[in-house]
Amino acid sequence: MKLAEALIARADYQKRIEQLKRRIHMNLKIQEGDAPAEDPNEMLSELAEIRQRVTVLIKQINRTNCEVQFDEQRSLADALTDRDQLMDQRTLLSKVAEGAAQQADRYSQSEIRIVSTVNVKEIQKQVDQLSKAYREMDTKIQGMNWNIDLVE
Repeated sequence: MKLAEALIARADYQKRIEQLKRRIHMNLKIQEGDAPAEDPNEMLSELAEIRQRVTVLIKQINRTNCEVQFDEQRSLADALTDRDQLMDQRTLLSKVAEGAAQQADRYSQSEIRIVSTVNVKEIQKQVDQLSKAYREMDTKIQGMNWNIDLVE
């Protein structure tokens, strides 16, 4: 199995887990004398099976990410961390630029004028650079995922 296929399977398992949780919750209590639409005990058993499978899969994904080299300096796991940090920094700066760019309406010259404390243009330039770096790194990671065999 390729790493990308394992990542897709993990996402499917996680969706299934969330669906089962909702269905279990909806069938926990019923009116006396009625039958539940679905048996919560059966769903709890299914949930336990899926959790066991996803746990094994996540461990394999993590081992793979740690063993595979992304480049000369970093493992794939390190690259994933760097990519996530790029997105966090990009999101932060984007919110700063958005907040600083908002204009406060003034109805007369006697009202207090609000000015930005940061250079919105420069911050937006940094956001664009971070976005580009993120896209490039993510594209390389996604490409690698389809060529890497999952470590058993």
